[in-house]
Amino acid sequence: MNNNTFSQLAPFIQEYIYLNNWTELRPIQTASCEVIFNTDAHLLIAAATAAGKTEAAFLPVLTLLHENPIQTIGVLYISPIKALINDQFQRLNDLLKTADIPVYSWHGDVSQNRKNKLLKNPQGVLQITPESLESLLINKHQELPRLFADLRFIIIDEIHAFMGSERGYQIICQLQRLGNITKVQPRRIGLSATLGDYSMAEKWLSLGTEKPVITPEIEAGKRQIKLALEHFFINKDIDESDYEKYIFNITKSRKCLIFANNRTQTESIISDLRNIATNSGFPDIYHVHHGSIAVSLRQAAENAMREPNQPAVTAATLTLELGIDVGYLERVIQLESPLSVASFLQRLGRSGRRGEAADMRFICAEEKPLSEDDLPKQIPWQLLQSIAIIQLYLESRWIEPIHPIKYPLSLLYHQTMSILSARGAISPAVLAQEIFKLAPFANISQDDYKLLLRYLIDINHIQKTETGKLMIGLGGEKIVNKFQFYAVFADNQEYTVKQGNTEIGSIVIPPSVGNQFGLAGKSWEVLEVDLKKRVILVTQVEGKANGKDNMNWRGGSGNIHGRILQRMRQVLLEDTEYSYLQKNAKLRLQEVRKLTKKIGLDKQNIIQLEKNKCCIFPWMGTVGYRTLERLINCFCRESLEISSIGGVNPYYLTLKVGKDKFSDIYNEIVSLCEQRISAEHLVSHAEAPELQKYDQFIPDELLRTAFVNDYLDMEEMRNQVLKW
Repeated sequence: MNNNTFSQLAPFIQEYIYLNNWTELRPIQTASCEVIFNTDAHLLIAAATAAGKTEAAFLPVLTLLHENPIQTIGVLYISPIKALINDQFQRLNDLLKTADIPVYSWHGDVSQNRKNKLLKNPQGVLQITPESLESLLINKHQELPRLFADLRFIIIDEIHAFMGSERGYQIICQLQRLGNITKVQPRRIGLSATLGDYSMAEKWLSLGTEKPVITPEIEAGKRQIKLALEHFFINKDIDESDYEKYIFNITKSRKCLIFANNRTQTESIISDLRNIATNSGFPDIYHVHHGSIAVSLRQAAENAMREPNQPAVTAATLTLELGIDVGYLERVIQLESPLSVASFLQRLGRSGRRGEAADMRFICAEEKPLSEDDLPKQIPWQLLQSIAIIQLYLESRWIEPIHPIKYPLSLLYHQTMSILSARGAISPAVLAQEIFKLAPFANISQDDYKLLLRYLIDINHIQKTETGKLMIGLGGEKIVNKFQFYAVFADNQEYTVKQGNTEIGSIVIPPSVGNQFGLAGKSWEVLEVDLKKRVILVTQVEGKANGKDNMNWRGGSGNIHGRILQRMRQVLLEDTEYSYLQKNAKLRLQEVRKLTKKIGLDKQNIIQLEKNKCCIFPWMGTVGYRTLERLINCFCRESLEISSIGGVNPYYLTLKVGKDKFSDIYNEIVSLCEQRISAEHLVSHAEAPELQKYDQFIPDELLRTAFVNDYLDMEEMRNQVLKW
């Protein structure tokens, strides 16, 4: 134990350390104490999963609160998800049992009675989501000084989940608005296990403040990792395929987390595993955890995962990817490839938290191509992407850099309406002053903002009073007065599914009475649909629900970085045998490498499929691919006589071109990349892409500017094309 640091900690913390048999403080904990005790800087705690980051933040912070008692809420802890708040609430309560520092959690599932206790006597630590903090800023505007006048620390957990998104910028706006009202500037502490570029995180964490950020450099201990990757061809008509049996066998009688990239996939695999267990006489140890599952069932899944010495298998989306301690976990299963190296690391970090090796199994599945004519479908994209992501980390510890948004227009609308809702009628000058104080809007010009305000007045979201002040208009009230307004991310109005009085979860599209569908890994038959109350009454039925009826959620998607695609190409071209590949995966990789040479994909990026059809393999990320697709659409349709453009972003593009035009495609695209074409040339004046939640309330001219700056990348596209 580092006696110097240990002796500085509050007595109740020292006692907690003794009672929990800690033999030493972790390196990141000692380093964090030094920054908090000896400087006035912000702190970025970047360390591996299970390195003790939470304690690294709270041990010194709570010590300072103990030494100098607070008069209001002293620590604001912001989390991306409610489940993480619930998890940390229990841990903090244990730590603070003998201290006079209360802990309060505040989100949609917390009772009003608990919230009222805090409002009556604001003290201690408040754990909150960005959405609930927005609600406080609007609805408790007059009480904010009483609640936060002595706020000293803001702890933002899993900051990589916020950076580069409008939700992350929302937090920065909230902290600046809170500081402007309370006249205090608390120190900020950011936590993350998956940052590639610390300087970008430091810049984000300090936005709107003048304090520097210190990131202690801690040498990462060598971590044991067990990796395996297997591949299957699937037949959807078979009840128990080799794919499902394999997953059943590697999770059987174990404590496992299965990660899938969408909610439908989590539902499907748990339904399949439960079906196999029933047929084989094994107990039902299966759970589903995602945003559309009822709170009680999500908590039951979390409790089952924490229960020692009891097998449990839970399939989850990113709701269990972030920070939650699910106890001793034997194995993580990843269905298909994650979208990023960062996501791979987060999911890998769920296991191996008790000194054991982290154990992660990737399982990629695809339908067997029906014919050799469909070349792109003969390539196992998910297998290649999984290998590329693993190799990028193993070879160079590379993690995706996070790019800031230049024109967060949806957030600009949101914060404008939030300020007006909180403050009532104010002059345009005061409103503009409030907005331009906020760091996320540094690229918004005064003319841009005037254009937005005039437009909002025209559509009656804002109205001008007789004295020239601005206030929420009738159209705006319909938006602001709904609880969904607090979130800057788009939300689906889902239908609540109930069995009797018990809530199971929710789905987007209501099936007809008598139809069956899957939810919480079980099959349900619809008894009644109340469209007005948005409630579906169901009864449980045996067996698996029809797969087609499981498509009850719109799948999310994210950007895949160009370096992943470039590494995927390298996987195809190199002869390396990766030690973690299992039998089927090895064979599938050998097959596609042979195909690559046979069709000449190792020498060219444009392959002729049939007489007038070709396939382009750009090897670019999501944004570069989008830019290339627009370049071809805008400048090549006439010259190449293109009749259709298809494909799957970011893997391949298909073109139908005119007779004898195939040989011109490469030269045409390269020639365009050598010209001074800008991203503005790829967006027509008739377009106004609405991609964020409140983009429908933004003038078309501004939407085009945002799209050009944040959704296209001429540089990435040019660089890759010129390597063809």
